[in-house]
Amino acid sequence: MARSLEGLRSMHVIILGCGRAGSRLARRLSSEGHSVAIIDKDPDAFHLLDSDFPGKKVTGVGFDSRVLIEAGIEKADAFVALSSGDNSNIVASVIAKDIFHVPKVVARIYDPRRAVIFRRFGILIVAPVRWSVSKITDILLMEGLHTRDTFGGGEVEIIEMEVGSNLDGKVVRDFEAPGEVNIICIERLGEAFVPLGGTTLEKGDRIYVAVARKSFERFKRMFFVE
Repeated sequence: MARSLEGLRSMHVIILGCGRAGSRLARRLSSEGHSVAIIDKDPDAFHLLDSDFPGKKVTGVGFDSRVLIEAGIEKADAFVALSSGDNSNIVASVIAKDIFHVPKVVARIYDPRRAVIFRRFGILIVAPVRWSVSKITDILLMEGLHTRDTFGGGEVEIIEMEVGSNLDGKVVRDFEAPGEVNIICIERLGEAFVPLGGTTLEKGDRIYVAVARKSFERFKRMFFVE
């Protein structure tokens, strides 16, 4: 129905934290042909990577601008903070977003009370355990897709995406699964409205989709898999 994920352009992704999640994400992105730099203040942490890992290993503190520049922050398409410290993840993510203007920034936090504060910076907050490396990879690589907000511990997300020619002329009800996936808002020609089931999508529309975490694979099949 929609565009396949295959064939997307190569990205440069910087990962902060070479623990289990960070090293797995680095290996996966590298295996899919993306450029990866991974930062950790402990050089021994890099042993979790494969011996032939093709990406860049940078030893240092993730909110040090010099370290970030060494990792290629000035050309980065995405920054993912997966260190063990909430403060380090948040500070590094804000720097990546506000100073270096990285398009996609994801930060893991352990204290959910902080999430609402840092979403205001436009940073996607993910919760440990509940978010898999596969899910983070999907968010990074799905072209034209942005997570605008998450609720609770990530049980529900609001995802923003632009309607391309492949969805032009289709109706909203074709992309809804009650209780799982729902198009809740459409922006068209500078105005926003709540669509009906029979509302026709038009190329260039910006749509906002509420997606239950348990239904993310269904969302992918509906919007991104041919």
